[in-house]
Amino acid sequence: MKGMFGTKISNLLGNPVVKTLLPAAAVAVFGFVLLNLTFLFAFLFDFLINSLATGIVNFFFKVDPMRAYSWFPPIKHALFAVIIGLISWPVFKSRLGVIYKATYMTVPSAVVLATIGILLYRWPAVVYLLGGLSIIGVLLYFYRTRKPWLYYYSVILVGLALTVFSLLGGEI
Repeated sequence: MKGMFGTKISNLLGNPVVKTLLPAAAVAVFGFVLLNLTFLFAFLFDFLINSLATGIVNFFFKVDPMRAYSWFPPIKHALFAVIIGLISWPVFKSRLGVIYKATYMTVPSAVVLATIGILLYRWPAVVYLLGGLSIIGVLLYFYRTRKPWLYYYSVILVGLALTVFSLLGGEI
């Protein structure tokens, strides 16, 4: 009985449809987990910067930097995006497997699209245009460098998810 069960699993895992669907499902599920961890990290980063800035500014002046300086929140988010970029560089240059890199690709993809949305939220048409151009640019890069299909899938999945989220009235 045990041998027969193992044979059925081996046959199932050898099926080309299953070989395609399992990595796609893994990228979607673990990418979602990574996105949640990333936005938790963003919250902690934001909290730390707010606390430091408020403490430093209040040492000299009695003012709330979040309300007094309209440039402060976008700068914080841009700095967070740079940090994600610095973390992403060694991940993509590493010898990790395609499935790990494709799963991680959800993070910088979502951060770039969220950053575009946050910085340009007053102009929705520009947000969609730049977001679309960013995705097309990344996909063209993947095509020119002959990256595996999981990379394409990861970026398209994030782009579609954030577009649907935005069109349904969601805000980050």
